Amino acid sequence: MQKIKYDKVRQLDKIVFLALGLILVALVIQMAILNWINNRNISKMSEVLLDRVVNVIEKKEQDEKDMIASLKEDYIVRAKAVAYIINANPEAEKDVDELKKIAKLMAVDEIHLLDATGKIYSGTIPEYYGYSFDSGEQMAYFKPMLKDKKLTMCQDVTPNTSEAKEMMYAITWNEAGNKMIQVGIEPKRLLNEVKQNEVSNVVADMPVYKGMEILVADADTKIVAGATDSSKIGQEIDSIDMRNYRCVEKQDGAYIVAVMVEDSYYLQGSLFAILIVGIYLTLASCCMVYMLSKVMKEKYEKEKFRYTSNTAELTRCYNRHAYEEDINKLDLTKE
Repeated sequence: MQKIKYDKVRQLDKIVFLALGLILVALVIQMAILNWINNRNISKMSEVLLDRVVNVIEKKEQDEKDMIASLKEDYIVRAKAVAYIINANPEAEKDVDELKKIAKLMAVDEIHLLDATGKIYSGTIPEYYGYSFDSGEQMAYFKPMLKDKKLTMCQDVTPNTSEAKEMMYAITWNEAGNKMIQVGIEPKRLLNEVKQNEVSNVVADMPVYKGMEILVADADTKIVAGATDSSKIGQEIDSIDMRNYRCVEKQDGAYIVAVMVEDSYYLQGSLFAILIVGIYLTLASCCMVYMLSKVMKEKYEKEKFRYTSNTAELTRCYNRHAYEEDINKLDLTKE
C-alpha cells in the first residue's frame, strides 16, 4: 500500500516538473519571437522615419531653390525697370537723392551704376563708388557681363564686398549698352525661410515617440547638425553613446540621418506580454496537473480497493478472494 502511495507522489512530481519545464521553454521561445518581432518593427519604423526626415529635408531644400529662382527673376525685372527709369530721366543718373527715391519706388535696398569696365561710378551709396568687378570674389561674379551686353545676371544670397551683408544683386545693361544698372536687395523673406529650413529646426520639429531620437549629421565632418535632443547638436555622431539604443543609419547626399530607439522602448511591452503568457501557461499547467492528479487519484482508489479486497487485514497476505480470482484466471480446460 505504501508503495502505491509512493508511486503516485513520484508521478505527480514528474508531472509538476514537466509542466514547469514546458512553461520555461515556452517563455524562452516567446522571448525569442518577441525579440525578433521587435527588431523587425524597429527596423521598419526606423526606415519610415528615415525616409520622412530625408523627404522633409529634400522638400525644404527644393522649396528654398524654387524661392531663390523666383526671387532672381523678380530682381532682374526690377533691375531692368530701374534702367528704364534712369534712361527716361538722365538727370537722376548722378543724383543720389533721386536714385534713393527710385530705389524706394522699386522696393530695392541699393542701386549702383557701373561703367563699361565694370566700375561703380554712381548709386545710392557713395561709399561704394570706385568698387569694380576686380574688387573681390562677390563682385567678380558679374565679370561675364563685360563679354555679353545682352546678358542679365542675379547672384545668390552672398555677403557683399564692403560690409559682408547678406544681399542678392541683379544686374543688366541699359539699352545703349554703355552702362550697367545693378540693384541690391536684402532678401529678408528668403533669409527667414532659410533659417527656418535649417537642419536643426527641421529635425526639432519632427514628431517622435518617447524613447526615440533622430540625428542628422554632415556627411563629411560627421558633426551633428540637427537632433531631436538639442544637447547632441555639435557632437560627432561617432562619439555619441549608442550602447542602449538600436540605431539605423542612412546617408542621403550631404547628410547622414540616424534613428535611435532605446532598448527599453519595447521592453515594457515585452515584459507585459511575457507576464500574460506566463500566467496563462501557469493556469493551464495547474489545470493539467489537477486533471492528471484526479485521474491518478481514481486509479489510486481502485488500486487501494483491489489491495484491501485481496489482502487479509491482520496478516497482510492474500486472502481467499485473491485465491479465487487467481484460480478463475487459470484455464483448466487445457490438458
